[in-house]
Amino acid sequence: MTLRRMLKLSALTLITSFSLLAEEQAKTPNILFLLADDLGYGELGSYGQQTIKTPEIDNLADNGLKFTDFYAGNAVCAPSRAVLMTGKHAGHATIRGNKGIYADTGRWGRVSLRKDELTLGNMMQDAGYQTAFIGKWHLENPNDLDTWAYARGFDYAVQEQWQRADSKIYFDKTTHWINGVNDKKLYDYTEWDNIDEFRTNFATEYLDNIKSDDKPFFLVMSYRTPPPHEPMLRNKSMFSDKDWAEAEKHHARKITLWDKQVGRLIDHLKMIDEFDNTLIILTSDNGGHSAAGHDHKFFTSNGLLRGFKRDLYKGGIRVPHIAVWPGKIKPGVVSKHIGGFQDFMPTFAEVANISKPQFTDGISVLPIYLGKTNQQVEHKYLYWEQQRNSDPKKSLLRAIREGDWKAVQVGTANAIEIYNLKDDMSETTNLAKKYPEKVKRYRQLFADSSTYTAHFPYANE
Repeated sequence: MTLRRMLKLSALTLITSFSLLAEEQAKTPNILFLLADDLGYGELGSYGQQTIKTPEIDNLADNGLKFTDFYAGNAVCAPSRAVLMTGKHAGHATIRGNKGIYADTGRWGRVSLRKDELTLGNMMQDAGYQTAFIGKWHLENPNDLDTWAYARGFDYAVQEQWQRADSKIYFDKTTHWINGVNDKKLYDYTEWDNIDEFRTNFATEYLDNIKSDDKPFFLVMSYRTPPPHEPMLRNKSMFSDKDWAEAEKHHARKITLWDKQVGRLIDHLKMIDEFDNTLIILTSDNGGHSAAGHDHKFFTSNGLLRGFKRDLYKGGIRVPHIAVWPGKIKPGVVSKHIGGFQDFMPTFAEVANISKPQFTDGISVLPIYLGKTNQQVEHKYLYWEQQRNSDPKKSLLRAIREGDWKAVQVGTANAIEIYNLKDDMSETTNLAKKYPEKVKRYRQLFADSSTYTAHFPYANE
């Protein structure tokens, strides 16, 4: 029996007497996963934002559950999304940076998920779901269609692509590829308020097309907001009266327009009578960014948290997590449960009434969703690892959160830093000299938490 077959059989093992949903869920629920790109912890009104208004998403938070201590898989796009899609934490994931080393040529380039890895899409397909992915994938080799979203567990996939020096196909940034390269549509910014409006059309059309099918759906909307990678916006009227740098106006416009499209998609769910049977999750792949003239401090994008995208301080990895499920999740609840991206795979497995894959490092947060907090299992600790380039002395980043304690190391040449988050949420006071025994403990946990992977070998040297 192949490993792939064993994993599929494991994923399809029904939970009977232990399912939290067995007694109260008559119809298999849909799952809508809304993934922002580089959205900071403090960029939503529901998480403290004062300047940029996000009424649609704030309404979701008011009618659902809000996590205060939830973490992305990593502090940058590709490795964070790898944790999300495989349920493995950053020390076990295949991808641990936006680029990895190819030892045979010495090239430093993008790395795709291994083809034998079970993804969220695969798991949900095996559970009987119709699966769809729309937007930024960032887990592929552009030259290998078997690594694109369509081949990794999604029945319907619309994704962008980036040009590479060795690309065999010309990839225009405006092109949206449908089901591999079977079809494509070009985004013309003069016809839409923003790219999220364009992509939401794919989602509403998809939902309309599958409406007659009795199978539930698993839809991942992977947005391009708020980074500056969409430099041209048709809608430039908002914030034109503000005495801000143009980059800050652009940033605020993107979040405002994105919020509108989130609301539009939720309204469509209601129109097709699927809202009440849909678990909706909204989160971000990492913390807020500072790029293309935008300063993450301008709008207090990461709240009081230290750092930003690419940092393993909290500003780079702590993200919003909003969950809405009418009749299941009690409105207005705030949870301080400490969780991470690896938890979505076992959570969705339990929602789908199947067992979680054995390889996942995650823990289902369904008890939190359903208000059964006394049944919630806690992580012993969370671990992150990021490799920025081939010089681990400067660029191998590692971090652990264990209860109120946080350990961070920025390069192997630098000392491990220790913070007490209960008294110091902004990670300003390094307590390493006061707690040498913790430094020793976390150094060992760093080593124990990381396994070898060829393209990101430096944590194991």
